[in-house]
Amino acid sequence: MSLILDPVLPVFLLMLGGALLRHRGFVAEAFWPSLERLAYYVLLPALIVATLAQSDLARLAAGGTAVAVLGALAVVTGLLLALRRFLPVDGPGFTSMVQGALRMNTYMALAIVGRVHGEAGLAAAAITMAILMPTVNAISVAALVRYGDGNSGNAGVAMLIRQVASNPLILACAAGALLGGSGIGLPPVLGPMLEIIGRAALPMGLIAVGAALELNAIARARAATALTLLLKLALLPAVAWAIAHALALDPVSTFAVVVFAGVPTATSAYILSRQLGGDAPMMAAITTAETAASALTLPVLLFLLTR
Repeated sequence: MSLILDPVLPVFLLMLGGALLRHRGFVAEAFWPSLERLAYYVLLPALIVATLAQSDLARLAAGGTAVAVLGALAVVTGLLLALRRFLPVDGPGFTSMVQGALRMNTYMALAIVGRVHGEAGLAAAAITMAILMPTVNAISVAALVRYGDGNSGNAGVAMLIRQVASNPLILACAAGALLGGSGIGLPPVLGPMLEIIGRAALPMGLIAVGAALELNAIARARAATALTLLLKLALLPAVAWAIAHALALDPVSTFAVVVFAGVPTATSAYILSRQLGGDAPMMAAITTAETAASALTLPVLLFLLTR
């Protein structure tokens, strides 16, 4: 039981702490966006670079990970498109379902994988994230351009290019892989500094995630939200596991792929939805409902993965 709960409970306690701190007004409201930016643009990239630079990348199953990740995303995206005409939502609502079914909370996934598998898990998680992030961003922006409210075609394509080209996590994966793959590793002075900074990434990021949740949004949950929860927290990790199992992917890579598939969607989905004509209130409801539901589904997922 401790093997199942130990990786999950600290994650939710940190997020709960963030929610309580914001609700109680412990710090100024302007602090929270600043903390989120700090975690996303500085702390988490430092963790990724430090981890990959010291990893033996040749032992990571990048090819199998890519097949499992892309295959799972393709199955769920295809299912959503096939069901589009039958779903009780308009175009903007459908974009929220797409983001809710595919996006992942990076901080939660990294914290869980790292706690269970240590440095090897973080390296496998970074590879998984490097494949997931540009793909999910492309699908999300394409859905918003096609189904969003308003003419966001050119703006959406431009935003996608900017997101992929300037995404700090993707750039950190590239820099860490270059340092690790070339044998350079972490340089003196700068390397230890990155390691120190990186230690703050997950606790600060999880606190920021908790503070960003809209707890009153759950009241707006509806049938489409329930279906999105089923797709994200059950079907996507199940398909990812099935593909990884069929490929005989190593246990650490399989664990990383399935956990990333099984964590709730990221709070950043709300911002993208608001910018490109999606249903932002529904996106907030899906994000919060998934995060709450994952407190039950993630322990089950870990139990199945560690049997």
